This record gives sequence, structure tokens and C-alpha cells, in this order.
Amino acid sequence: MTPLLLDGKEASKALLEFLQPLVETLDPKLVVVQVGDDPSSESYIKQKMKSCEKVGMRNEHRHLDASTSFEELMAVIDELNKDDDVTGFFVQLPLPDQLNDRVPEIIKAIDPMKDIDGFGAYNLGKMFLGKEYEHLPPATPSGIIRLLEHFDIEIAGKHVVVVGRSNTVGKPVAIMLLNRNATVTICHSKTKDLEDQIRKADIVIAAVGKPKMITADMVKDGAVVVDVGIHRTEDGLCGDTDFKGLESKVSAISPVPGGVGPMTVASLIRNCVTAKERQMAIR
Repeated sequence: MTPLLLDGKEASKALLEFLQPLVETLDPKLVVVQVGDDPSSESYIKQKMKSCEKVGMRNEHRHLDASTSFEELMAVIDELNKDDDVTGFFVQLPLPDQLNDRVPEIIKAIDPMKDIDGFGAYNLGKMFLGKEYEHLPPATPSGIIRLLEHFDIEIAGKHVVVVGRSNTVGKPVAIMLLNRNATVTICHSKTKDLEDQIRKADIVIAAVGKPKMITADMVKDGAVVVDVGIHRTEDGLCGDTDFKGLESKVSAISPVPGGVGPMTVASLIRNCVTAKERQMAIR
């Protein structure tokens, strides 16, 4: 069996092309706040800035010193909250050690109308109300949903197993799937019958954070697999699933890299456009 490749580059290109005329009309501005010089952050920010350039979106990179204090970072957030020219912004994670324990406070300080990462309690809470209230959902879960929709993967009525329960991916994507009438099982490190649960799935969302953890013997024939993980190994980059092993068994699968990653970035751009639309409506 040759599976359908859930190509995030193709799907993100289509989404960005759709957004481009809206960006031209609305003229939003996205700001990235980076503290320190985490190598992975550098790569992610470059991808986000590159996508902004593709659609003609104004953008700014606020790069703060690694020694930045909590009070100094909060002052920057307050400034961006008050600046009407800034449509949306986010603080790139991870943060330096002196700020790590303050992440919930930092996210809480971001104006919900500008929270394009969708990590704040207000925007997360709205998701629970239904699909029509997913105005600024977290970018990766939103990207997963859009990836499935782009390739016409039916969600309604399907049994989806989400492996991982993080606040950034596992939990919110489960809610978004429920909002689209899927039956959802959330599994995690304490799930005793993990392999049995995964074998029941029509769609598997792998967001567990362990390289190649999900193998061919753990999924049923014809399942759809979306791999959220990305790991650097001696053999190169890989995801949470054994891609080569699964190829002959599944009906569709996302690659790593080039699957969920590009969709996360495109969804962030879409959130910034949505934020501008909502801000203009209120004004």
C-alpha cells in the first residue's frame, strides 16, 4: 500500500495563498519576542518571518538579552499590548532559566485579542464552547486540523487517538476534534493499554515526544497517522512514529519534517489575520 502523503508544505502553501489578499487588505503586524539565543528558537523564528514575507505581512523580531528579567519582559508585553499598530504577538518558548517558572504569568499577561499563539486561558476556554468560537486556537492543533481538511480526511464519526496530553498540542487538538464530531481517546505515559488503544484508532495523532515510539504493529490497517514530533538523531530528523515501518500499513501519513511544522507556521499567520479582523470589528 502506498499511503497518501499529508504534505504540510503543499497544504501550508494553499493556506498562505488564501491569506495573502486578506493581508494586503487588512495590513496586520506580527511581533515575535525572543529572549536569549536558543538554537531551535532561531530556526522556528526564521520560518515564521519567512512566511510573513511570503504573504506580505509586516513583522518585527524583538530579540532580548538572555539575562532579561521577568519585570523587563513584562514591560515589553505591556508595551505591545498597548500598541494599536501591533495586531498580534507571542513570546517564543523555551525561555532562559530565570523565566521558565514564570511562563503561565507571561502568557496570562498577553492581551487575549493579540494572543496569536492561542495559549492564553481565554482563547483556550472559548474552544470548549464549540467550533464557531475557535477564533485564535493554538497554532499546532489548528494546523493539524487544517492538514486533515486540506487532504479531505473525514473527521466526523471517526475514532481518533491522541497520544500526548500537553497543553500546547494534545489537549487542545482533542477538543478541536470533538468539535468536529470525532470520538476522541487521549493517551499518555500512564495509559496501561496504550498499544491496544492505538490499534482501535481510525486516526492517530502522535504527540508523545519520543522518537519512533509508534510502530507498524501498533496501528490498524488503513489508519491515518499525523506525526507532531520532531527529533534530531544520528540518522537525521525523525518524528514520534516509525515512518518507514508505517508506510506499508497506513492509508495516509504526515512526513517529518515537512508535515505539521509548516502548518503550525501558516496557522500562526492565519491567527494574526483573524486577530486583525476582530480588532477592526470592535473598533
